[in-house]
Amino acid sequence: MAGRPRDERTRSVILRRAADIASQDGLEGLSIGRLATDLGVSKSGLFGYFGSKEELQLATVRAAAAVYVEEVVQPALTVPPGLGRVRRLCENWLSYSQRRVFPGGCFFFAVNAEFDARPGRVRDAAAAASLDWTRFVARAVDDARQLGELAGDTDPDQLAFELIAFMETANAVSLLHDDPNAYERARTAIRRCLDTASTNR
Repeated sequence: MAGRPRDERTRSVILRRAADIASQDGLEGLSIGRLATDLGVSKSGLFGYFGSKEELQLATVRAAAAVYVEEVVQPALTVPPGLGRVRRLCENWLSYSQRRVFPGGCFFFAVNAEFDARPGRVRDAAAAASLDWTRFVARAVDDARQLGELAGDTDPDQLAFELIAFMETANAVSLLHDDPNAYERARTAIRRCLDTASTNR
């Protein structure tokens, strides 16, 4: 029992490094051997934590999701439901990508592109995390609509789709073209989109 906290700390370090690698090189770029070399530990020791590459990939998705929640979701929950929370969610996401919390930008943007057409447990895990995020944004939009801060005919799913599209485009453009202005363009687009739907115009 005494060794468990240390084991969990070690596992967390391993998975954080794995998520960093995957954000740049994809989950297929992960291997027990590469992680062992990067972290200066034995391959057999790492294998004992996960047992297979697929289990390592799945654990990495879960670890990245926990970072995502900590960086993007939880800070927004300190803002009361309504349009303010929607704006905060968008800003948190852009900041998370822009600050390179993961060196390859948004972990899930990278992994979803890698696995979107590849059936299996890893794809299912990544898809579930992505769907949770989309639904969360849509619920935040719907809360703002029900509070009367967005027009009554606002379609929460549609508006969430548009907001996420702006965010993900900023992430992609900033990475591909090394263009930090992509984030400001996304902020402008999101602000205009929400102002158009707002009842306080």
